[in-house]
Amino acid sequence: MLGFAVPQFGGSAHLDVGELARFASTAEELGADSLWVGDRLLAAVNPTVGYGGKDTIPEQFRTNLDPFIALTVAATATTTVRLGSSVLVAPWYPPVQLARQLTSIDVISGGRLLPGFGIGWSPEEYRAAGAPFRRRGAQLDELLDALHALWTANPAHHQGERWTIGESWVNLKPAQRPHPPVYLAAITQPGLKRVGERADGWMAAVVVPRGVNMDMLNWQRQRIDDAARAAGRDPSAIHTYVRINVADGTAVDKVADAVRVLADGGYPDAFVDVLFAATGTDAHLEWVERLLAR
Repeated sequence: MLGFAVPQFGGSAHLDVGELARFASTAEELGADSLWVGDRLLAAVNPTVGYGGKDTIPEQFRTNLDPFIALTVAATATTTVRLGSSVLVAPWYPPVQLARQLTSIDVISGGRLLPGFGIGWSPEEYRAAGAPFRRRGAQLDELLDALHALWTANPAHHQGERWTIGESWVNLKPAQRPHPPVYLAAITQPGLKRVGERADGWMAAVVVPRGVNMDMLNWQRQRIDDAARAAGRDPSAIHTYVRINVADGTAVDKVADAVRVLADGGYPDAFVDVLFAATGTDAHLEWVERLLAR
């Protein structure tokens, strides 16, 4: 099953005002299985940590639509596609507000939300969000605990290192029970272990045309499976979505080949992000149409 990232960043975010709904509905009509948003807060002029191992941040990240609003627009413009985040930088958000936003989207969409979380990489974004950059993994763990309480208990409460939620009535619960499936992005050993121990799904990633390294994907997945078994969980219950990041100038055939390689290798569910390869709704939809036709 193939999904697509929505036109959310750079020129696509402001050149085609009001077009996100058209993209979502048209992508669904063309046969997309899922639609995805990302999460960038700002782009530091002089970043201490750059993007993707570089010392700079792409110009596209200077303009970004709010992921929760983008998901809501996509939810109201569609009826069947799953609606995912790849990924929300979890420690930026207080859990009560985050739970309310995600629950509302799941309810509005009729239970189609696939919340994906990560820990980010930008110290400047953390500072702007008022969140500590250190111990990001521990913050993610605590936030997941708080979300679980808010989604499944009533009254709900949480006592943690960073957040405290006194016993409170939270009557609005997600449409999906006990809660929407939680996906976690991970490439490091601690992150993969966390996926195996507590996530419903893993957000993997590849870059095209660099190619799909099946040996690396399988090694990462094995770490997840080992952690799941050690925690008394069934590894087969942990789903995988693979994000395909498309570099500027990449041919459609190269992306189609990557989709086939992934499916043949046991990863049939993927979504394509053409943030760096296309600008504007029509250009994004051309990618959707051409890839789904293959």
